[in-house]
Amino acid sequence: MANLKEVRNRIVSVNSTQQITKAMKMVAAAKLRRAQDNIIQMRPYARKLSEMLMTVSSASETSTDSPFKKVRPVEKVLLILVTSDRGLCGAFNTNVIKGAMAHIEANYADLSRSGNVEIMSIGKKAGEGMTRRGFKVNGAYQDIFTRLNFVNVKEAAENVMSLYESGRYDKVDLIYNEFKNVATQIVRTEAYLPIPSEPAAEGGQVTTTTNYTFEPTEEEIVNELIPKSLKIQLYRAVLESNASEHGARMTAMDKATENAQDLLKELRLVYNRTRQAAITKEILEIVGGAEALI
Repeated sequence: MANLKEVRNRIVSVNSTQQITKAMKMVAAAKLRRAQDNIIQMRPYARKLSEMLMTVSSASETSTDSPFKKVRPVEKVLLILVTSDRGLCGAFNTNVIKGAMAHIEANYADLSRSGNVEIMSIGKKAGEGMTRRGFKVNGAYQDIFTRLNFVNVKEAAENVMSLYESGRYDKVDLIYNEFKNVATQIVRTEAYLPIPSEPAAEGGQVTTTTNYTFEPTEEEIVNELIPKSLKIQLYRAVLESNASEHGARMTAMDKATENAQDLLKELRLVYNRTRQAAITKEILEIVGGAEALI
């Protein structure tokens, strides 16, 4: 059985850890409220911009020559993984990496074996995880969440667009955690480039085409909307991931705090039993010594 000093030290250590996890939970909760507000405000704008682009594209009588709509034979792939810079958020980062590995195995297994699948990491953990698995990380945007704004994310989107336009990659996919609620984050995999040329028909129904009058020309409108839509799509994914990270960290720290409380109860019980056993032993020694003197 451990002595009293060892048990006391463990109680102090666990108590300190509990205070830290409780503080981290409160910080994550405060950040979550702001991140949740940001993503709730962004979703309608991103959805409407995408709908507008699809509507204009489908109504166009002539095809646009945008390089971001050109479909090429897939010989080299870039996966954009959005994770966090820090750990202590449960399976948040692991789920994205697992989702990426499953996506690669299902769609790009041959390209992966030949080294033609590369990673762009938004968040430190994605780069570390995929590097350990033997993938080349071409571009890592670390600390982007400490100064999260559209300007910083726009730089990453412009880099990806430039690489695709130059022919460096033939396909770009985006993998991130979508925020549902504090306890639930859903791993999403979306095609980023090339963008679809036509909107998907809903319920198998053929969508009707409406005639529009464009000012300026439809090509100018589409070519203006496409880069903006791609930047907004990536920014929305980063905001989703940011809110998901704080929710996951809040849940993980809450669970850690509860586990620390349960461990403290067990340690205090062990401490009291050890202390009682030590006192009983001392009493028996005193009684035994007194009887020996009689």
